[in-house]
Amino acid sequence: MNQELSRLEQVPAVKALLFDLGGVLIDIDFNRAFEHWQTFSALSLEGIRAAFRFDDAYGKHERGEIDATEYFAHLVKKLQLRDDPEGIAQGWNAIFTGEITETLALVQAVRTHLPCYAFSNSNAVHQAAWSRMYPAVVQAFDRIFVSSDIGLRKPERRAFEHIADAIKVPAPAMLFFDDLAENVAGARAAGLQAVHVRSPADVRAALAAHGCVPQPPSVSP
Repeated sequence: MNQELSRLEQVPAVKALLFDLGGVLIDIDFNRAFEHWQTFSALSLEGIRAAFRFDDAYGKHERGEIDATEYFAHLVKKLQLRDDPEGIAQGWNAIFTGEITETLALVQAVRTHLPCYAFSNSNAVHQAAWSRMYPAVVQAFDRIFVSSDIGLRKPERRAFEHIADAIKVPAPAMLFFDDLAENVAGARAAGLQAVHVRSPADVRAALAAHGCVPQPPSVSP
């Protein structure tokens, strides 16, 4: 414990918080998309799970290099789907299952004295869906950076450098939260302080350890 306190004393003070959305503020379940798509696929549910990949086309879609029409056409071939753009979009947006309310409450509380930003690897269709479904999440942040808007995605170093430049906060003074270890590693490689989130408890503990939790007002005797 003393070693951890000593380490924290040596790092720069946190001047801004940066949060992932999916898996940190919004619960996601890709199985819901697979189950929806199976109703108009030549593949079984297990076949769809095996065929779906976070592949090059997925990455291009999240960088805004290809649009939904092109990416959905890729899914039609990959998953042997009937060419039904509306049905594909419905499955695509079915992955969102709800707000992670405990983490949302922490962001809302800490934002009273620290700027809070979000950075999501996302695409235009998903962005429209989660913006509509979870307005409280959107409103909890000073600004949300979306990979398809900025043309960069986690864990790319340039993505984090872009955000640091945009918000005028040095990378070492930013504390980043993400549920994927590779994104946490990418943030650290770019100079950010970063936390691997497996539950809201990880967010709460990191905020407390870095002195970011709002303190209750003192009461005079």
